[in-house]
Amino acid sequence: MRFFKILAVCIMLCSCGFQPLYVQRSTTSGWYFNDQFDTSITTEMAQIKVAAIKDRFGQQMRNHLLDLLTPKGIPQNPKYRLVVEVLSRNVTQQAMRDDVTATNERIKYKIGYRLYEGSEELIKGDSMAFVSYDILSDPYSTTMSQKKAENDAAKIVADDIVLRLGAYFHTRFGGDR
Repeated sequence: MRFFKILAVCIMLCSCGFQPLYVQRSTTSGWYFNDQFDTSITTEMAQIKVAAIKDRFGQQMRNHLLDLLTPKGIPQNPKYRLVVEVLSRNVTQQAMRDDVTATNERIKYKIGYRLYEGSEELIKGDSMAFVSYDILSDPYSTTMSQKKAENDAAKIVADDIVLRLGAYFHTRFGGDR
């Protein structure tokens, strides 16, 4: 019975147009791997230099981007340049107590990014992250909750940007040949 469930999932994935994001199709036979992996998309993405981003939140976001894009280290001669900026940070207080103090804060980050090859802009877009944290009676705990929420938001945005860059490189260098 388990074999049939796995077979059904495989058939559904094949019929829906599923394509691996970071692997190029090596033949037009319909199979991707043929015992060989073409990692040129990840190699191309490793040629991205991430520009410095201001503020602590920007530093955290840049560190996450570097971990995802260039796990083997910053490229010596980068082919691309990624410029990221924080467009807005909105804080909303929620869940009011009887004395009109909040018990929760929600933070919305809007981030803009641009990928350049030389002076030519290849792709640009926006990414957003929503996080929240509880305002506790202990100030230290509240500060730690706020820092964790901001780090989580930086990771969410970095993951989204890398996914969008991967989709761009997949359509530019991969896809169906």
